[in-house]
Amino acid sequence: MYKSFSMELAGRTLTVDVGRVAAQANGAAFMHYGDTVVLSTATASDKPREGIDFFPLSVEYEEKLYSVGKIPGGFNKREGKASENAILTSRVIDRPMRPLFPKDYRNDVTLNNLVMSVDPDCSPELTAMLGSAIAATISDIPFDGPCATTQVGLIDGEFVINPTNAQKKVSDMALTVASTREKVIMIEAGAKEVPEQVMIDAIFKAHEVNQEIIQFIDTIVAECGKEKHSYESCAVPEELFAAIREIVTPEEMEAAVFTDEKQKREENIRVITERLEEAFAENEEWLPLLGDAIYQYQKKTVRKMILKDHKRPDGRAITEIRPLAAEVDLLPRVHGSGMFTRGQTQILNACTLAPLSEAQKLDGLDENETAKRYMHHYNFPSYSVGETKPSRGPGRREIGHGALAERALVPVLPSEEEFPYAIRTVSETMESNGSTSQASICASTLSLMAAGVPIKSMVAGISCGLVTGDTDDDYIVLTDIQGLEDFFGDMDFKVGGTHKGITAIQMDIKIHGLTRPIIEEAIARCREARIYIMDQVMAPVISEPRKELSKYAPKIRQITIDPQKIGDVVGKQGKVINKIIEETGVKIDIEDTGAVSVCGTDADMIEKAVKIINSIVTDIEAGMIFTGKVARIMNFGAFVELAPNKDGMIHISKLADRRVAKVEDVVNIGDEVTVKVIEVDKMGRINLSMRPSDLAEKEEAREEHAVDVE
Repeated sequence: MYKSFSMELAGRTLTVDVGRVAAQANGAAFMHYGDTVVLSTATASDKPREGIDFFPLSVEYEEKLYSVGKIPGGFNKREGKASENAILTSRVIDRPMRPLFPKDYRNDVTLNNLVMSVDPDCSPELTAMLGSAIAATISDIPFDGPCATTQVGLIDGEFVINPTNAQKKVSDMALTVASTREKVIMIEAGAKEVPEQVMIDAIFKAHEVNQEIIQFIDTIVAECGKEKHSYESCAVPEELFAAIREIVTPEEMEAAVFTDEKQKREENIRVITERLEEAFAENEEWLPLLGDAIYQYQKKTVRKMILKDHKRPDGRAITEIRPLAAEVDLLPRVHGSGMFTRGQTQILNACTLAPLSEAQKLDGLDENETAKRYMHHYNFPSYSVGETKPSRGPGRREIGHGALAERALVPVLPSEEEFPYAIRTVSETMESNGSTSQASICASTLSLMAAGVPIKSMVAGISCGLVTGDTDDDYIVLTDIQGLEDFFGDMDFKVGGTHKGITAIQMDIKIHGLTRPIIEEAIARCREARIYIMDQVMAPVISEPRKELSKYAPKIRQITIDPQKIGDVVGKQGKVINKIIEETGVKIDIEDTGAVSVCGTDADMIEKAVKIINSIVTDIEAGMIFTGKVARIMNFGAFVELAPNKDGMIHISKLADRRVAKVEDVVNIGDEVTVKVIEVDKMGRINLSMRPSDLAEKEEAREEHAVDVE
C-alpha cells in the first residue's frame, strides 16, 4: 500500500506517491504535476569509494520521447545520449543538492529522474528538481534537506509562478530559484535586460513559494522518512593537521599561495607536498590523506587571508578587477572574431553566419523549443591550464558554460526578419584561471559586433565570490574571482547583462544558502563591474556592430512569393530549384509562408537567382517585356524560355518589321532576345513579338514590367 500526498502549486496539483514504485531504491518519489509524471530516485552505495577526495554524486535526467508521444529518430529508434537540455537540467538539480550532503561523505550517490509523461504546462524539469529533493530527504542517505525549487516568469511587469508553456513564450524572464528553510541556495536565470531590483524581488518571491513547498515536504518526511544511515567519515584527522603545521607554518603556507601566477603557486604547493611526503614516509595511514589535508590547509589559509586580513592571493583589492584587454579581427578568414583577456583567463571567440536552414533542429520534449537559431559553443582544452590529456568532446561543464553564455546573448540578438541568419559563436579557451564562462560572454559580444551582427546592445559578464565566517553577518563579497578564490570560496555568482539590466545569472554555492544582503551586494557588484568592462575595455575596441558583413560571410537576399507558387519554383522532383542553384551557385530556402532566402557570396549571382525566381512567380500579361533565350526553332516560329517551364512563341511574322523567309535568318537556338508579350490566350499559350515597332510601343511598360532571364 502506498501513500499519496498533494498540494496546490501555482494553480495546479502536485502529487507525490511514496511506496508505489521503485521500492528497492533508498528513496523514491513518484511525482505528478498536472499530467507530467517523473519518477525520482535516490540510491547510495554501502561503502565509500576508495582513493577519492570528493563526494561522488551523479545526477541524471532521462528524457523519454514516449512522454510526448514521439518515436525517436535515427536507425535504432531508441533514446541515445543525453540531450543538451537533459545535461543542463541535471546540472541545475545537482547545484542546490550537492552542498546539503556531508562534506566527508564518500559513498556513491545517484539521483535519477525518469520523465515518463509531459504536460506542456507543467515543467518536467521543475517536477524532477522537486522529486530529487523529496527522494533524497525521505531516504536513509545522509542529506540535510529538504530544499525546494520554483520557476518565475515576468509578464507585463507581473511575476508568474511556474509559468505555463504559453506564458513562457511571452515572458521577459526565465528564473529558477532553489531554497532551504532559511536561505537561497541556487539561482539560474535568463532575462530580457531585466533591472537588478526586479530580479532581486523575483528571487525572493520564489523563495517565499519554496517555503510553502518545504512545509509540504515536511509532511511527507513525517510519515515516510527513513532514519539516516551512519557512514564512515573521510575527514582528515586533527592530529595530521597539527603535524603538518609543525613542518609548514601558517606564514609559510600564506607565502606559498600569495601570488597572482597560478603556475608559480602550484609549484610552491608541489614543493611543500614533497617535503611532507618525505616527513611522513613511515606513516602509511597518513600518506593517503596527505593530498586532502594540504588542500584543507590551503583553503583555511586563503579564507583567513580574505576574511580576516582582507588580502587576496593575487594582492588585489576586494572590489578590484584583474587586468583587462580586448581585441577583434585576430582570425582573418572567419566572419568575425574577438578576444577577451581578464588576468590569466583568455577567450578567443569566432563568429560564423549561415542561412537559417543551418539552425539547429531540436528533438526534445519542449514543444516551444524545436529549433535554435543562435548556438554558442564553449571548448576547454587541457593546454589552457597547462595540463595534458586527450580531448573527448564536450563534457557537462563545457555544455553548461556554453549554454550560460548563449542565454546571456540571446536577448540582444536581432530578429530573423531583421537579420535572416543562423549564428554560431565558438569560445576557445586560450588560458584559464577562473570565470571563463563570463569572459566568453565578453568575447562573443566582440566577435558578433566585428561580424556585423546588429545586436541591440553590448553584453558583458563578471563573477563575484564569497567567503563566510561563523555568522550570517560575517562575510566578504569578492569582485572578479580567480580560480583559487572559486576553489576555496563559498560562491561563484555569475551575472551577464547590458547597461539596461540582467540577461543571465548562474549561482553556485558550497554552503547552505545565502541571505538577501549577500545576494543584493553580489548583484550590485556585478553591475558595477560589467559596466566598467563595457565602457572602459570593450567600447574603445569596437563600440557598435559593423555596418557591413565580412567579404567571406554569405550574403542573404529575402523575398516573399505567393505560397501557391512554391511548387512552381521547386518544380517536379526539385528540377527547377536545383537548376537555379546549379546555374548561380546560391543556396535557396523556401518557407511554407512563401518567404524565400537566397544565400551566396557572389552578389551578382544572388541577384540573378532572385530574378529567375521572380520570373517564375510573376503572372505573365500582355504588354510585359522579357529577355530570354531561344529554346526551340520551328518552321513557323521560335520558342523563347521566359522563365523555367514558361515558354512563349514568336511567330515568324513577328520576328522583324520586314518579311522573314526563314526563322534562322533572324534567330538561332541559344540566342538571347528581347520580346514583348502580345497575348496570353485562353489555353494559356503566350504569344510574343520581336518586332522593333512593337517593342518601341509604350517604352515605359518595359521599365514597369521588364524581367530578365538568363
